[in-house]
Amino acid sequence: MAIPRKGSRLITVDGVAYRWRIRRKPTYGQAIGEGSLTFAIELAEGPGLVLLVSLPFSRPDVWVGERTMAVRPALVAEAVRMALGQGWDPRQAGRAFDLDVTEDDLVAMLGGPPVYEVPFARR
Repeated sequence: MAIPRKGSRLITVDGVAYRWRIRRKPTYGQAIGEGSLTFAIELAEGPGLVLLVSLPFSRPDVWVGERTMAVRPALVAEAVRMALGQGWDPRQAGRAFDLDVTEDDLVAMLGGPPVYEVPFARR
């Protein structure tokens, strides 16, 4: 499984280039608030083991007003470091590596408590 180049962003973490992307549209489960915001990361130069990061909050485009926050490059970089520490080898082939970020992990990654927003419910 590779990340489409269109719509993806490049980021360099500790001297290694990666490509990351948030799915353009939510899945049905994400849209109704049952799923969390997820994004995928892989090496920029070619195929390898994709990292799937699940965050402890909803997408900003959910149908109901759930807490959310922006995914910034600093958070993506910390997710890469965390996954590497847990054994993710992006040069390896195989199934995706899942990283479930907890609320405590998020506090450590951001260096403090996250600031959430609750968007208005869509009609």
